[in-house]
This record gives sequence, C-alpha cells and structure tokens, in this order.
Amino acid sequence: MPAPRRDPASRIADTLASPILNALIGLAGIVIPVIAWASARASLKNGLLIAETVIVIVMTANHLWLRKAFITLRRATNLKAMDDAHYYDLVRSQLEQELISDYGEIADGHLRVYATEVPRLSVLLVNTLIDSQSLPKRILAADLTTDPSLLTRRREYLAANRRLVSAGGTIDRLFIAYQGDLAREEYARELLKLITHHRELGVTCGLAVRDRLRADQAVDVIIIAAAAVLVEEEQGDVDYAKGRSSVYFKGAERWIGRFESVWGHGADAAPRILQRYEATVRPMLDGDTWDTDRVRQTVDAL
Repeated sequence: MPAPRRDPASRIADTLASPILNALIGLAGIVIPVIAWASARASLKNGLLIAETVIVIVMTANHLWLRKAFITLRRATNLKAMDDAHYYDLVRSQLEQELISDYGEIADGHLRVYATEVPRLSVLLVNTLIDSQSLPKRILAADLTTDPSLLTRRREYLAANRRLVSAGGTIDRLFIAYQGDLAREEYARELLKLITHHRELGVTCGLAVRDRLRADQAVDVIIIAAAAVLVEEEQGDVDYAKGRSSVYFKGAERWIGRFESVWGHGADAAPRILQRYEATVRPMLDGDTWDTDRVRQTVDAL
C-alpha cells in the first residue's frame, strides 16, 4: 500500500525539524567566522560577517519554532524521593510516550488526570506492576460504591486485575456503601452481582458502611504495591466523560495505613462484615423474599 501524500506544510515542517539541516546550519556558524578571521580581504570579511548574522537569526528563529512545535518533558530531579524509583520511572516513560495531559507534573511525583484518561491510567498502573520487579504484587482498593453497576463496566481495568491475579498477585477490594443503600433490594442485587464478578477474578472482597467512617477513610483509592496511589477525587460516569483523579508516587505508606484501618482484622474485618451481610441478603434475593426491616436490622448490626 503506497504511503499517503503529505501536504506542503507538513513537508516544510519536517524539513525545518530535520537534524541534518540543523547540523549543517550549526557547522556553517562555526566555519564562516573562521574563514572571515583568516581572510585578508575586507570585502570578503564583510560578506562573511553578514552571512554569519543571517545564520544566527535563522538559528534563533528555528530554535523558537522548535520549542513551540515540540513538547519538552521535565525529568524527575530526585528518583530516590519516590517510594519505588524503578516503578515510577517505568510509568513516567510510558506517560511521556503517550503524552497524557499534565504529564509534566509527574516530575514532582504527582500527576492529575481527567475524564477518559482516568481508566487508561488505572490500567497502565496495574500493567506496570505486573511487568515490573516491584514487590509486593498487591493492590489495595477502596470503592465508594454508589452505583455498583458502573464498576462492572470497567472492562479493561478488570482484565488487568485478572492478569495480575493470574501472575500470582493479590487484590483486596473494599466496597464502601451507605447504610440506606445496603437496605435497598435493587442496590443489594447489583452489589452482590458485582462482588460475585470480582471473586471470580480472584479478588478478596470486603464491605464497610460509609456512614461510620471518617472523611479521610471514605476515599475512592487504588494502592499499587507500595509504589503508587490513585485517588479518585471526582467519580466518573458510565463513559468517563467526566471525572478527576490524582496519582501519587510518594507517601504510599500513609494510604496503606488508612486502608488497613478500615479493612480491619479478626471478626470485625471487612470480609467478615460482608459475609454477615450476604448471609441475610443472598437467600432473600435468591428466593424473592425481600424483607426490608430484617435487612435494616442486619445492616445496623454490622
């Protein structure tokens, strides 16, 4: 198949950006002053000085054009400041190749992403963990589950989760739900459908009642090993036409501590709370015998 013909403007732009052209201009800028210095003829010297001036003007204009035409990416000044320097560097390199918006911020160990970039970045973070040497191969995730059906549609992210588990990694996912929602039949049906799907992926699931958490605990967050943290500050809709998240490559331990404080241990651990909720709700849903009062009593006792 023949290559598509390029318009004249594109060909001119490619020519101006050519390394060969810029090398020749630079070489001329060195050679001309030498010839002018060695020449004894005044007229030749004047001509060469004029040529030198023109070259300097051309080089300056070309430099300014290149700065506008091409993006200069910042480099991290201190890789050691990141929680996992190797993991961070892999993510940074990938972001530079894809040119995700606000990529320049990543040099400071913090990145903001918007709308459709959020699910893309979450997949990138998981896949990088799988392919890197970073340990532990673990994800801790907390979901503010206001609409369980939304989470079942993140197909690429769920596929990356499955790949991580298949590679020997682990995922603990905490579903954070309002007390009133847990007592609604339709919500409970969608929530347990979502939980069943995640368990089929190999994810360990837990439940927390949002009304009983502090503000700093009720956060939508994905913690990648001890290397990166994705915090969803504004939840996306079905198509992620909106949504805003931040990624932090520093301070992961603080977020891990928050997650573990909600996940808990023993009889009050999030997986046990989910089991108690399911023990009441699943038989009702399967037998079409929903009893709102009984479910409320169960939720109150969680």
